[in-house]
Amino acid sequence: MQEINVSGREEGGTLLKLLGKYLKEAPVSFFYKMLRKKNITLNGKKAEGQEKLAKGDVIRLFLSDDTIRQFGGAAWLTGQTGNEIPIPDRRKPQKQPEIIYEDDDILLINKPAGWLTQKAAPEDFSLNEWVMEYLFSVGSITRQELSTFHPGVCNRLDRNTSGLVAAGKTLAGLQFLSEAFRERALHKYYTCIVVGEIKNAARMDGYLKKDEKENLVRILQDTKGEGEGYGQVHAAYRPLAVCGGFTYLEVELITGKTHQIRAQLAADGHAVLGDAKYADEAGRTLGRRYHLKHQLLHAGRIVFGGYTGRFSYLGGREFTANEPEAFRKIKEQLGF
Repeated sequence: MQEINVSGREEGGTLLKLLGKYLKEAPVSFFYKMLRKKNITLNGKKAEGQEKLAKGDVIRLFLSDDTIRQFGGAAWLTGQTGNEIPIPDRRKPQKQPEIIYEDDDILLINKPAGWLTQKAAPEDFSLNEWVMEYLFSVGSITRQELSTFHPGVCNRLDRNTSGLVAAGKTLAGLQFLSEAFRERALHKYYTCIVVGEIKNAARMDGYLKKDEKENLVRILQDTKGEGEGYGQVHAAYRPLAVCGGFTYLEVELITGKTHQIRAQLAADGHAVLGDAKYADEAGRTLGRRYHLKHQLLHAGRIVFGGYTGRFSYLGGREFTANEPEAFRKIKEQLGF
């Protein structure tokens, strides 16, 4: 007999889904048969498989070790915990992320410019891998838990955009954050320096289409693109300071699509300083003048909405992440 103790990370998933993660090679029909015969039980009782799991639940497998090895491997049976993450050594960016907030379920991280949020190629080391490495280093996750649950990030930033990224440490945390981003139940604010002077707050509405081949997006500011692969995008901005032909701007990202802020601001005639992809030639020239290798765009603030239940404690809370030193130096250089 083998025993699985459900941790907080696995809470909220179904019994059948968890069994499928432990015994990856077993067909679903095998689980139903074993549940029907009470060779697999939940808290000492017969189960059907669709039960929602809670922390502290006990699943007992009245199966031979050979059967478990055949369907899922023996590593988790040994009780290995390990304090190193089982991923190959990869070259990591020099600047390390900063943890802004952490509790039992979620992490808020200040991602430096230059980091991928999620890896684009097998050899990449992204913020996802960094999260797992961090949780291993502090003893928050074990190899056994990794066989059924992978912590990970819930929102993406462009590689050269810095700022707040939210990650789930538990299944409940991942589900909550993913739903909050999807349902726009939190507010995301970015700061940037743009070319040109903006005197008044405004809203940007348009239509965005991603060009996978060119790895950029195209913006239409009217409805001509609707139904032709263009989706609606919305953002709002307010100037924080204006100086010498530049504006220090705060942007609220309402929809959250690939390159949206950069593309919408450029389409509005105010490209982000340092953005070689979306700025016109005059804007690119200004970026080179200040020796910028990437856009000055920073996801600096998240404000949570109101919630009930397990995550009600986050309701109305605001978290901020400092801009990178290079960003602050350019602000000073421009006179902000």
